[in-house]
Amino acid sequence: MSKLNALVAGCTGYIGVELIKLLIKHKFVNILYLCGNSSVGKNISRYDKSFVSKNLPKIVKFNKNFLKDVDVVFTALPNGEAQKISQFLNKKNILIDLAADFRLKKSSEYLRWYKQKHQAINKIKTSIYSLPEINEKKLDHYSIISCPGCYPTSILLPLVPLIKKNLIKSYNIVIDSKSGYSGAGRNVHAKYKKKNLYESLSAYSVGFHRHMPEISQTLKELTKKNVSFQFTPHLSPMFRGILSTIYIDLNSGVSQQNIIKALSSFYKNKYFVKIVKKDKFISTNDVINTNFCHISVCKTNTKNKIIILSAIDNLIKGGAGQAIQNLNQKYKFPNKMGLL
Repeated sequence: MSKLNALVAGCTGYIGVELIKLLIKHKFVNILYLCGNSSVGKNISRYDKSFVSKNLPKIVKFNKNFLKDVDVVFTALPNGEAQKISQFLNKKNILIDLAADFRLKKSSEYLRWYKQKHQAINKIKTSIYSLPEINEKKLDHYSIISCPGCYPTSILLPLVPLIKKNLIKSYNIVIDSKSGYSGAGRNVHAKYKKKNLYESLSAYSVGFHRHMPEISQTLKELTKKNVSFQFTPHLSPMFRGILSTIYIDLNSGVSQQNIIKALSSFYKNKYFVKIVKKDKFISTNDVINTNFCHISVCKTNTKNKIIILSAIDNLIKGGAGQAIQNLNQKYKFPNKMGLL
């Protein structure tokens, strides 16, 4: 088949760069436009030396007229920007957003958590939130695909199957997540210049992180239950990766082995989710530079409690890789295309 022409907006950010690396490997995609703002006129190789030998277009400022030339638009932009672009989409365009613009189904929730008015309310109904391994809807009838946040990806993958199967309590869930500082974007060094970024661990947005409504919304939609949880994110002195530690109460009669069996069964045909040996102490190093999520189920010294460890690369499985998975599902390409 002929290649899809793609536009990448926000190409110089950490996730934008990772997305380009994956798209270069995708045999059915041609990168036609790379769009930026302060980077206009520059070569993308300025932001990653691996692009020096690649035949990639120079960075240009986004123009709505570009949309007539492309099939797929990837937006790795600050929140609110994809909403503006969505208003110019034509019938052949598919928008795959890596930010939060279409993650929440209620514009009032978007205003509450992102402190800005939604600028494309009319487009919310034509969008779908898709975490590829757990999305139960086909992408055929949607022109806007919203990719989950990095923290929610590491949290939803282990929790959704267990709550759906009624194996764990849907309340009193405690989630402790630690992310590499790349999750805060290229401006992280200015934003956290007083935090000794490379040698300290910082908690932030305690109790009120903007990914919380996304997690709640998805759990309720997929499990039909109101799930109560506490979530605390931390910025750690590493560049990339997320490790989420999830503390769970088991339902009566459920064992650690039942949990492992349920997760293994749920993901047996999902290549990028790996349920590792019980009680294995996984690390972000196991998944760095890959699209994999590793999940470990660990026993505790307290009856009817377990701890689940979930590790991903925030820039790939929590970002660019997930966008490629959604592209592959939308166009019926092999799931692994461009990701290995």
